Amino acid sequence: MGDVLPVVDTDIHSVTDGKHIQECLAEPYRSRWASGSRGPGHLGYWNPNGVMRSDTKLPDGSKIEQTAENLSKHFMDTYQLAYGILNPAGTLHVGLSPDPDYAAALCSAGNQVVAEDWLKADSRYRASIVVSPQDPHLAAEEIHRCADNPGFVQVMMPSGQRMPYGQRVFYPIYEAAVAHGLPVAIHPGSEGVGVSGAPTASGYPTTYFEWHTGLTGSYLAHLTSLVCEGVFVKYPTLKFVLVEGGVAWLPPAMWRFDKNWKALRQTTPWLEKPPSEYIAEHIRLTTQPIEEPENMKHLHAMLEMFPADKMLMFSTDFPHWDGDTPDYVARSIPKSLQKRVMYDTAAELYKLPEVIHGE
Repeated sequence: MGDVLPVVDTDIHSVTDGKHIQECLAEPYRSRWASGSRGPGHLGYWNPNGVMRSDTKLPDGSKIEQTAENLSKHFMDTYQLAYGILNPAGTLHVGLSPDPDYAAALCSAGNQVVAEDWLKADSRYRASIVVSPQDPHLAAEEIHRCADNPGFVQVMMPSGQRMPYGQRVFYPIYEAAVAHGLPVAIHPGSEGVGVSGAPTASGYPTTYFEWHTGLTGSYLAHLTSLVCEGVFVKYPTLKFVLVEGGVAWLPPAMWRFDKNWKALRQTTPWLEKPPSEYIAEHIRLTTQPIEEPENMKHLHAMLEMFPADKMLMFSTDFPHWDGDTPDYVARSIPKSLQKRVMYDTAAELYKLPEVIHGE
């Protein structure tokens, strides 16, 4: 690629073919899917821009994100992406269905479709194993089933949940992920849906604007739980990815963590070092939706407040309405971080081959 900076996009929302999902379901779930019962639904907040961009529609009426071929040609090639991590739209919230067996079946069918329709189509594609955490043992079985496919490079769960992810009920998921050397990730959009708790600690927001702005709350809660409950002590090789949760909230959270730990460390005797050190070692974040101050020096200053060179990974969030292009992010961050953020950290985490597609 010459002097072109190689790029790994860590959050692409491909669309999984519903008809193919139906074919992969056994009865009675196949009939249930066909009848329109497809998960826990949505809160119905109105986004005037549309959650999915409208400009991805092609002349033939199809959309870029709907097929592997379209996405390769009109997105991966356009931005010269070395790799793209697929987090399939439409199945990320399924794990919050009140019926854990149906949720697990839908996740499994969706993963099968991704393996057959997407991972075989382009060597640049990698994908998340989407699981339903409502039954951690079924989730672990799905991880074991999919992990032999090298195209699956992480485990994905919804950030909406009825309890924080550090609690030991979720250990079977982490054990399975660690057994296969896979990071675990969470993704927003499901807060307040299905069996999850309210989107905020105070209840339900009124508008999409309010809901979207407050999404970092659930991420902070999960991060606090993961560290305080000792998940990273029990699973010292586990990496946990906070996808699409913002960035600027992290440094002050790390400061508060360390300050309180000094006075309250007796409540978590298993923590042998400051919480910020566990966070730096085990947590990774994606850039989108990175905060955008009017004075970009403030952004650069924030990125100096935590180990961004080892924790932050580029993402477009394509085709969501507020996505970021590679060129925008690259020129927004300090040059000293560009190679790490745009490529190296993700390549290391997901064990991506150095050979770049198309060379």
